[in-house]
Amino acid sequence: MDELAHLVAAGSVLILSGAGLSTESGIPDYRGPRAGAVRRSTPMAISEFRSSTSARRRYWARSHLGWPLISRAEPNAGHHAVTTLHRRGLVMGIITQNVDGLHQSAGADSVLDLHGRLEHVICLSCGATSRRHDLQRRLDEANPGWAAAATRVNADGDVELPEQAVESFVVVACEHCGGPLKPDVVFFGENVPADRVQLAYRLLTDASTLMVVGSSLTVFSGRRFVTRAVAEAKPVVIVNDGPTRADSVAHLKLTARLGTTLTDLVDQLVSPHDVATYP
Repeated sequence: MDELAHLVAAGSVLILSGAGLSTESGIPDYRGPRAGAVRRSTPMAISEFRSSTSARRRYWARSHLGWPLISRAEPNAGHHAVTTLHRRGLVMGIITQNVDGLHQSAGADSVLDLHGRLEHVICLSCGATSRRHDLQRRLDEANPGWAAAATRVNADGDVELPEQAVESFVVVACEHCGGPLKPDVVFFGENVPADRVQLAYRLLTDASTLMVVGSSLTVFSGRRFVTRAVAEAKPVVIVNDGPTRADSVAHLKLTARLGTTLTDLVDQLVSPHDVATYP
């Protein structure tokens, strides 16, 4: 912790956050605790979603039950600690792989949502965007009396449902053109938009240290920034409750719970007056 505090105290820290930061808010990860390479389940691939009407029905039926988990989630101590460090001027930017918007709910700005946000919906035909809350209302209206119970909740508000419940679910279309709707997030097998990646690289160039919190760095979309940081001789600090694919190249690795560790870091670096000012 002393070495972590020393690095962060120097400022210009870029945060890269992953799903592990949100588990303490009740949002599950696709990987079990301390099992960085083992998926609990495989998310739907973009190719399947685009090509299959039944796949889209399955996705939206499951998401319809899972969305309230995301929309009701509150930022936890880890999110608030990151916000405090950011407002104190020690963290210069936040790149998140999460799609839950909890960094913003905790009051952080300058957040780059690498994989998008679940609260936004986009039409695959005309590109019109809308709010996920509005879609939830439309799905409620299209499925009066539809009742199903999830057998398990996965990450990103996805749940597992019996097939018979999926088959009876009615999916609504774009109100502008009648095209298929998709959450405005990067699906499995889909590329992060190039301009978003370039912006993230520019943030990394301006940073002195890359601090990874709550990510196993299993997927390339996040791990690429660790690779770039190492190439630029910038220290990489990892705080995660389990192994990551970049442990061998990290300048410092802490295996610990995020909320407690980040709160302790704030206690070491930020005065009580600042903590009261930046909850």
